[in-house]
Amino acid sequence: MKSRLLPFFLLICVFLCACKNELPVEDQMQEVLDRATARDDVNGASATVIFPDGDLWNGVSGISHDTVPIEPNMVFAIGSVTKNVVAALTLTLVEEGVFSLDDPISKWLPSYPHVDDKITIRQLLNHTSGIFNYFENQEIWDDLMAERTRYFTPEEILAYIKEPYFEAGQGWQYSNTNYLLLAMIINQATGSNLSTELNKRLWEPLGLSGFYVSLEDELPENQAHVYSDNWDGPVRDVTFLPRTSHESIGYGAGGIFTTSENLARWSDALFGGEVLEEQSLNEMLDFIEFSPVSNMRGYGLGAQEFRNTIAYGQYAIGHAGGNIGTSTYMIYLPDHDVSIVVMINAFPSDGAEEITNGLVKVVLKDLGAYGISSFIKANLPFVIIGISAIAFWAVFITRRIKKKRQL
Repeated sequence: MKSRLLPFFLLICVFLCACKNELPVEDQMQEVLDRATARDDVNGASATVIFPDGDLWNGVSGISHDTVPIEPNMVFAIGSVTKNVVAALTLTLVEEGVFSLDDPISKWLPSYPHVDDKITIRQLLNHTSGIFNYFENQEIWDDLMAERTRYFTPEEILAYIKEPYFEAGQGWQYSNTNYLLLAMIINQATGSNLSTELNKRLWEPLGLSGFYVSLEDELPENQAHVYSDNWDGPVRDVTFLPRTSHESIGYGAGGIFTTSENLARWSDALFGGEVLEEQSLNEMLDFIEFSPVSNMRGYGLGAQEFRNTIAYGQYAIGHAGGNIGTSTYMIYLPDHDVSIVVMINAFPSDGAEEITNGLVKVVLKDLGAYGISSFIKANLPFVIIGISAIAFWAVFITRRIKKKRQL
């Protein structure tokens, strides 16, 4: 029986050996990008990896538009990764005593239909408020497309809210409305606006620049061109089509633009303890865990705990997001002190996750942290099938041997 099972084990060993790559780690990461941009739905990609020793790798592949290649200094919309930044700003203001996580929103904002005044800032941050996600109301999309050059105020956007999903604190439901309200509270409490406060309290102290809040800052010319169906036709270059209405509904929920390097430096600083006090960072990373939803298995205060398959079973935190024609992953591996950011100029697309998986694998191998357990976790469905097949043949062969002995 052992001789019959040997081929299965040899096959696994051969596969693991084939995973070895003698190319320099930088070339391996570039291969990951190039493979992804060869796909039809990923025109271009920009990625940054910050290693435990502080070394930084920037990689780009594919095109922005026409024959213009993606360059490392091109900015992308980071979509819902904005929530992580807004959450950090909120916690910074809590540290300064401007407000408390347990303040009811009625302390800072007037009443709105379908919004419980007793909801707290904490419940907005971790999506336990129960407030309806205005993205799920088709009427807002119809109106945005009908008036693409119109700026929708936060108050006008809140008019699209429907009945809550549940009573505050009695469940978990991702809702962009939570972060629109947080931005409004920040503006009210500081007497300023989101862009100004982000610069003053986050970017400048870290020595960072090149972050932009759409509609509050003038976006630079070096934007990566983006491709989308724009909700009204075939996929095409929609970079400079009228989009004021669409940008206005993002704001605190998804309005930031920047480069992959900037976002990786942000991740490295935030999760490395340079932005928040220890207690605040612990609050951010106090995850509500649930059955995996999309790419996450838990949510804290503006931070995701990614599902196991994103980083081959390694503990991975951060945030992901998408905007018109862009997809972004910002991942931090706490056990290895590694930040990985991936941006592509396509949405929706699996390309950003595919590149993220590939870069994580290369990094883990380089750090000596990718072994048989990582292989099993990364290929769990196939491993289960393989083990089941081996078990079946083991039982089958055992029965045949018994029958022969009985004869």
